[in-house]
Amino acid sequence: MSTVGKMDLINEIENKFAKDFASHAAANRVVNGVFESIMQHLIDGDEVCVTGFGTFKVVDKAAGEARNPQTGEKIAVPAHKSPKFKAGASFKKAVNK
Repeated sequence: MSTVGKMDLINEIENKFAKDFASHAAANRVVNGVFESIMQHLIDGDEVCVTGFGTFKVVDKAAGEARNPQTGEKIAVPAHKSPKFKAGASFKKAVNK
């Protein structure tokens, strides 16, 4: 398994749509724009549903306790919000081929 970073995505978009983008910077703006748009909608309390891909939303996490794996010490974890992604049916089907 390998890790694909944001720059890898930008390069792939630039190569795949070379005729549509005048430069690497243009592909970079598109990829950053998509991520920024999704994050802003989540910050604003919206769900983002990308048909055929999946849904991004924010869920509330209750306060609780965790343990430091190195020391075993209990740590209080405050209530917080956490982003969540649920893959759509088409995405799941493609991954399981």
